Amino acid sequence: MLQHANRSPLSFGYWLIGAAFVAQFVSVGVQNYVFGAFMTPMIEEFGWSRTEYSLPRTAGQFVMAFTGFIIGTYVDRYGGRPFMLAGIVVLCASLLALSGVENLLQWVLLNGLVLTIGAAMIGNLVVNVTLAKWFVEFRGRAIAFSAMGVSFAGVVLTPVMTLIIDAWGWRAAWQVLAIGAAVLIVPVSTLMRRAPEDYGLHPDGKSDTQVAAGDAQQAMTDFAKSLTRQQALRTMSFYLLVLAFGLFLVTISVMLLQTIPYMTDAGYSRPIAALMITVASIPAFLSKPIWGILIDRLNAKPLAAAGAAITGVAMFIIVFSVQVRADIWVYSGFFLLGCGWGGMIPLQEVIWASFFGRRYLGAVRSAALPFSFLISAGAPLAASYYFDIIGNYDGILLAVAASNLLSAAMLLLIPPPRAQPGSVLSHN
Repeated sequence: MLQHANRSPLSFGYWLIGAAFVAQFVSVGVQNYVFGAFMTPMIEEFGWSRTEYSLPRTAGQFVMAFTGFIIGTYVDRYGGRPFMLAGIVVLCASLLALSGVENLLQWVLLNGLVLTIGAAMIGNLVVNVTLAKWFVEFRGRAIAFSAMGVSFAGVVLTPVMTLIIDAWGWRAAWQVLAIGAAVLIVPVSTLMRRAPEDYGLHPDGKSDTQVAAGDAQQAMTDFAKSLTRQQALRTMSFYLLVLAFGLFLVTISVMLLQTIPYMTDAGYSRPIAALMITVASIPAFLSKPIWGILIDRLNAKPLAAAGAAITGVAMFIIVFSVQVRADIWVYSGFFLLGCGWGGMIPLQEVIWASFFGRRYLGAVRSAALPFSFLISAGAPLAASYYFDIIGNYDGILLAVAASNLLSAAMLLLIPPPRAQPGSVLSHN
């Protein structure tokens, strides 16, 4: 298949897009999109506070960052396949074990530690670093189409798992997730490949003739300007990107967990509350190809600023419309939120790759994870703690909205890094 890909208009890279779609559907879906659906039945059975229930997500952010930091360099070296095969074993074992949870300690360890390690080994870092190596000119579209799997999880998993929980109970629902994850991930993990050069291929499916004719200059430049992890850490651009995207990610980490309880507290039914995740996920899903095309044709930085601004404005609309039960504006707010979410993953991954190159991207991206997750890790816990103290979510959600507007301003202004000593471009 790989040899054929060099002669075919459909490069093997496009098979990787499909594999990445499925991997992100599973990893992000079981880690984030189903979390809110389990909140009410589990805290009712065990008597936990919402802060206690949210502890695994905060702990999981740190575990995700640590796991990503460890495996990032090895993804550059060995590719994603071994990590995905090991990760699905860990993930499914944790999902099955969650069906037998009896106390808070088990809940935090299984969900915050074991499940998160499994999800990290099959999720965003592994697949997006791989895609960034296989695509340069079409990187925006490739990552955007694969990231549709994240939004598709919101379209499908949140309402479906809510129905399964209400019909069969939350313990059976965890078991269903385990079986489904194994069925989906095991086949697609076999498709993962480290880089096109390993198989005599070129990024973007370019043929040898096209490369010889100079039709791959962008890919060559992208490779040549690559910064190592150590070089990237010496640039101010690295830390500014971390902060800006960390503030952007706060919204999704909070809303995926808190939307269902937030809406039910306001008087909406559980099915309607779960539907809001779907209302946001559909435009997030459908807008990703549009974001991808725009990214490949325009400057990604102002696009990222626009995405963060859209998300912030949507949050303001949601808060004020839920307060007065203005349903049409509630739906509109969640729809707009999804439009902003749609660009989050492809914009982030493309900007990181364009700033620091693809050669050492796994190491660079993994170095950013501890900083990014440190920013967003406390947000779900802070939202739950705010509710436990104040009795509503309004103030904390307005703060989340403001963080997105700050992110938009930063993304617009961050300069790309200069060539570092030791890079190929620094000698030219």
